[in-house]
Amino acid sequence: MENTEKVKEFSRSIAKVKAELAKDVVGQQDIIDNVLIAIVAGGNVLLEGVPGVGKTRLVRSLGKTLGLPFSRIQFTPDLMPSDVTGTNIIEKKPDGKMETVFQKGPIFANLVLADEINRATPKTQSSMLEVMQEHKVTVAKQTYVLQEPFFVLATENPIEQDGTYPLPEAQMDRFIFKLIVKFPSVQELADIVNMTQVTLEETAEAVIDGPTVMAMRALAKDVPVIDDVLNYAVNLVSNTHPELDKTSDTAKKYIKYGASPRAAQALITAAKVRALMNGNYNVSYEDIDELARPVLRHRIKVNYTAVNEKLGVDDVIGLLIQENKKLSR
Repeated sequence: MENTEKVKEFSRSIAKVKAELAKDVVGQQDIIDNVLIAIVAGGNVLLEGVPGVGKTRLVRSLGKTLGLPFSRIQFTPDLMPSDVTGTNIIEKKPDGKMETVFQKGPIFANLVLADEINRATPKTQSSMLEVMQEHKVTVAKQTYVLQEPFFVLATENPIEQDGTYPLPEAQMDRFIFKLIVKFPSVQELADIVNMTQVTLEETAEAVIDGPTVMAMRALAKDVPVIDDVLNYAVNLVSNTHPELDKTSDTAKKYIKYGASPRAAQALITAAKVRALMNGNYNVSYEDIDELARPVLRHRIKVNYTAVNEKLGVDDVIGLLIQENKKLSR
């Protein structure tokens, strides 16, 4: 199959998934698009939003649509690392002998919802994030590899912060995207109420499967990126660092510390998937600009000047994009 046909098939598969998700999830098109990009790209997503905006429903529907096992972990202060990864237990065999057997934890699923991850202690958070990074679990010197595709959607509640353990900046960096779920509009809220009056169960059906997702990931890796676009993405990340000699005026004025090299990797990897979703076999400047906020918003920290001028992190990223356009094109 030539690249043109493969790109068309990629777009058709994504369109099928989005059509099925629309049966269960009202609105949130940007969130759905970015979550699908992350799954195909092989990254994980941090989702911030108030309770009841459909975070759990989205992941459960995704599991059905992609034909993949779904698991939910409700994080609490007393949750231990073994409650996430699993642990060795002693079982009695039919012949009366005792043997050690590994009991897999809820992390052993293709799609995992880590609900309110900031409620767990740093020890449990680190265990979870290590599995997200390595895609394997090591218990008693025995390593268990997770089945691909493996995707974690971790949620945070931005309102209630009592008894929480905010993720350290270095740990946040392990998420390819941070997405903000906004409260639905009046019409969307009415549609949600009407939908849930019929049934609370998800009605989406499987339209693709795990091997298809892996084939889509392989295709995305082969998407070419011309040098000008690559340099544009790299400069955008580099210009978030106020300490560098050649950096942006925005960084010098508004940023306390900048993004890591992982941000540049995430930008290019995700941009390749976004290009295919839109039917293109090359990465454009627009792909980089559209993904800049979800990639950078949890990787940079603004300073007091930005706070005093009532500029949020997304506002600062917008200024960086505008400045990068002038410098790079």
